[in-house]
Amino acid sequence: MADEVTQTERPPKRRPFRTLLWVLAAGLGFLFLLNLFFPDLDLSTEDRIALIRVEGVILDSQTTVGDLKRFSENPSVKAIVLRIDSPGGGVVPSQEIHDAVKRVRTKSNKAVIASMGSVAASGGYYIAAATDRIVANPGTLTGSIGVIMETANVEGLLQKIGVEGIVIKSGKYKDVGSPLRKMSEEERGLLQTVMDDVHKQFIEAVAEGRAIELTAAQALADGRIFTGRQAKEAKLVDELGDLEDAIQLAADVVGIEVIRRPVRPWLCRLSACRSLKPARN
Repeated sequence: MADEVTQTERPPKRRPFRTLLWVLAAGLGFLFLLNLFFPDLDLSTEDRIALIRVEGVILDSQTTVGDLKRFSENPSVKAIVLRIDSPGGGVVPSQEIHDAVKRVRTKSNKAVIASMGSVAASGGYYIAAATDRIVANPGTLTGSIGVIMETANVEGLLQKIGVEGIVIKSGKYKDVGSPLRKMSEEERGLLQTVMDDVHKQFIEAVAEGRAIELTAAQALADGRIFTGRQAKEAKLVDELGDLEDAIQLAADVVGIEVIRRPVRPWLCRLSACRSLKPARN
């Protein structure tokens, strides 16, 4: 009986091209996951100009202060451009961002340039006053150096519809500004002293930031708004220009050259992609 010879088939060899595709796919997947879970991870050592945006009504300072701190601790970031497009907002968040900008300049020794958009008024200007240089468009609305508190008296309306407002309080001024009754002259004077003190703080910040006399700052701090061109004449801003001009100014101040590179949003979150403007010596 003849022996049967069974020939086993050898597994087909993997083609190098297919292996290369798998390696590339795995690499792209790794980069995507790395950027997804660690969006702030920065492995580059190039000199950079950081861009932070302050947009809309200023109600909270946490995000902007956090960005300022992160960029101030990044050795590759040589300067920061603060893009402000805001009509203002709360006093405290504006002051917190203002103080954070000063810390970046003094403790981290990094230049901060303000770029004003359509509007950078009130709290928006409060923030800009802390920067090294301010760049505004000719048509930017800025200024509005003042403080406002508004309330309403609906006592008469409530009486017409037969509703009585009742307040139980444990302090003489605890319901000051209540819309349920008319404000007394004593209460009005009390609130006015509060507004005057906050206004004084604003004026002092402008005088210090713009390196002008306190009396000169007071003359401009009556709540009026200025165009960018008028603000330049009043020495409230330094130069007229757009965001690109502000970025170039920041690069010139720290002595680096801005290099434009295409952004691929699918590789990273949009906010992270636009946070840094790559540059090199």
